[in-house]
Amino acid sequence: MIDRFIEYIRSERRYSELTVRNYRRDVEGFATWFCRQRGFAGDGFENFDVTTVSAQDVRDWVIYRMDTAKLGAATMNRELSSIRSFFRFLRQRGIVKGDVLGRIGSLKAAKVLPVFVPQSRMEEMLENVEEQSYEREFRSQRDSIIISLLYGCGIRLAELLRIQVCDINAGAVKIFGKGNKQRIVPLLPELEDRIMRYMAICRERGIEFNSDSPLIVGSKGKPLSRSTVQRVVTAHMQQAGVQGRKSPHVLRHTFATDLLREGVDMREIQELMGHGSLRSTQHYTHTSIGQLQDVYDKAHPHK
Repeated sequence: MIDRFIEYIRSERRYSELTVRNYRRDVEGFATWFCRQRGFAGDGFENFDVTTVSAQDVRDWVIYRMDTAKLGAATMNRELSSIRSFFRFLRQRGIVKGDVLGRIGSLKAAKVLPVFVPQSRMEEMLENVEEQSYEREFRSQRDSIIISLLYGCGIRLAELLRIQVCDINAGAVKIFGKGNKQRIVPLLPELEDRIMRYMAICRERGIEFNSDSPLIVGSKGKPLSRSTVQRVVTAHMQQAGVQGRKSPHVLRHTFATDLLREGVDMREIQELMGHGSLRSTQHYTHTSIGQLQDVYDKAHPHK
């Protein structure tokens, strides 16, 4: 049954492979715990009977996970979301009756402000990237494209790796986000030119592109791994002297923060980032207010 659910979210819902792995781990983890609670032999979940799961079982599992794994509310909510999706799948197919998780709400998580790169550091990073883009070496070209797309388009790491050659067209890039939702994000002409230059260098190395080829590839033309992109981003952020967390998602947060600072409408930022709810985009208003508060505290004549 779990395999059927995983195939459903992979093939029909078109979830990313990372999301699919997370869902499988969460559901199999719950199933294994449930079987052990019932005293079934073995370490797996071969005897997992979904029709016998109750809301109290789920509550007990939440307590167990938070107690033994020391999970925070946000992580626990993510695992709950996986289990909730699994039982919704079962209910839609008539395998279970009733909504087992209907009365189990999400845990209240502390609000965490988005981490972003300060403007001066971001400018230094972009200068480094621009200088790198004039080099003829493949890796320099590719890495500059990675940074420019993550920051310049505000996309997620998984979205970057899903970009195909055919998605670059007429000054824009087609992005496939969560739940396979599509959005169109504009490309600055300079960035589009650099992408074309990068592809030309790839061809010089014998890397051939078809319309459905991934745009971001390794030296042998194979799709790039998440860990490699992470290393590229970390290296560039360290070179620019960025302190604190260093990740592709920080560049996405920086994109949104900078647009908001420049007066871009919240709805437009929501559309560019692919947020399903304006509530997600509104997190960046807190960041901007924090910046204003700092300026106010330093500059007010009656402080």
